[in-house]
Amino acid sequence: VFRVCSLFNEESEQFKNTKVTSELVVDVQPKEISIALLEDKALVEFQKEGRSASFNVGNMYLGRVKKLMPGLNACFVDVGFEKDAFLHYLDLGPQFHSYQKYLKQVLSDRKKLFPITKATMLPDIEKEGTVSTTLQQGQEVIVQIVKEPISTKGPRLTCELSFAGRYLVLIPFNDKVSVSQKIKSSEERARLKQLLQSIKPKNFGVIVRTVAEGKRVAELDAELKVLLKHWEETITKVQKAPKLPALVYEETSRTVAMLRDLFNPSYENIYVNDETVFHEIKDYVSLIAPRTGRNRKTSTKVSFPYSTTSVLPNKSNPLSVKTISYKSGAYLIIEHTEALHVVDVNSGNRSKSANGQEANALDVNLGAADELARQLRLRDMGGIIVVDFIDMNLAENRQKLYERMCQNMQKDRAKHNILPLSKFGLMQITRQRVRPAMDVNTNETCPTCFGKGSIKPSILFTDTLESKIDYLVNKLKIKRFTLYIHPYIAAYVNQGLVSLKRKWQMKYGLRK
Repeated sequence: VFRVCSLFNEESEQFKNTKVTSELVVDVQPKEISIALLEDKALVEFQKEGRSASFNVGNMYLGRVKKLMPGLNACFVDVGFEKDAFLHYLDLGPQFHSYQKYLKQVLSDRKKLFPITKATMLPDIEKEGTVSTTLQQGQEVIVQIVKEPISTKGPRLTCELSFAGRYLVLIPFNDKVSVSQKIKSSEERARLKQLLQSIKPKNFGVIVRTVAEGKRVAELDAELKVLLKHWEETITKVQKAPKLPALVYEETSRTVAMLRDLFNPSYENIYVNDETVFHEIKDYVSLIAPRTGRNRKTSTKVSFPYSTTSVLPNKSNPLSVKTISYKSGAYLIIEHTEALHVVDVNSGNRSKSANGQEANALDVNLGAADELARQLRLRDMGGIIVVDFIDMNLAENRQKLYERMCQNMQKDRAKHNILPLSKFGLMQITRQRVRPAMDVNTNETCPTCFGKGSIKPSILFTDTLESKIDYLVNKLKIKRFTLYIHPYIAAYVNQGLVSLKRKWQMKYGLRK
């Protein structure tokens, strides 16, 4: 039985004529939870993880410096993971000395909490400083995870703590107010900056997010109080931590975190099949969008829209395929290596355009740009992505392709950078990666070929078998043994008047 939150705000005039409608589907199973985001019924983001697994980005720990690495100007910090977390000097933050002094004051008195508003702000750390002169092995630090453990690497850390809300991001030990660059109006930017300067406490910085544009002081003040409460709860846990490492702040659940970043009035529905998660989402939506709360309705017959999406070949492993068909026979091939992702664009069995080869290549490439932008979000591919588009001779067509790719990537929340096509027809894209790509570790390595895709020829098997017999006879001095082999191989070994078996007996002096 599925329950649905109807989130369309009929009173919001600016979104009545929006072209893109979004739906969120949350599939909660006993061992795993899947979250799918659809835009105009097309799957654009998909996340699946075990119920026991946790999403660690945003979590804060009281950890201990385990090892200094002067050559990297970084250190490794024990925060309780299998691999020690990585902390670079540049991620300490300019106010590291201030917050480190405050941490000592907090840990020195386990009963009475020293207020941060009375903390002394020390000079910024040197930009060209070294980790060896700033940190010591065994030193206690409060850190926040900014990247999940990926492959053989541990988590990536920062000491610039931040508490993210829907409208604001609260940053302790920072006295600045910054406004999102996406808010273009200079009057609105000045209004928000002056407003936050008047309501924020001392020794706290605030980043105003894009969705705060046009919001009233009451809404911003209410969220600021919630974020300040999170800080107080965190520093209280730091003060009373029984042993290190200790988790002192846990990010909201994956579903709520996605809602916080993605929610807007174009969301028509959120489908949930778990009562607990349903109420969790319901409460959060009531908090961030109280007007939409009155429009909620329940439904007992709701199917999964994304189950019919072409990108999902099966429900158990939806993102393992490397060949993606997208338009009139054209397809993409996506390969993942340790260093980068490689994407090849192929026209396949597509019939040529009446306007010639150049027009056909442009049409295929533009379709590839649309599908690739969706796949980057869907698989959460990160790092370096190299795309081999079909060669085009005209410079204006190459420019059209570049502009189309940039336009498609505007919907992507991850930080990215796109370069125009190179002389070889390659497009290079960098995209922020904060968690492992969805297609990593979905296949097992073949125990016979070890991933090479080829095995030894069958005709050489008897040579390998003879080497084993030679080892038994000449090394281990065993003259009598029984050989168990496949019936087909036994027939080959026993065939002929002077069979291979008889040759081995005579060569190695074996008994019958």
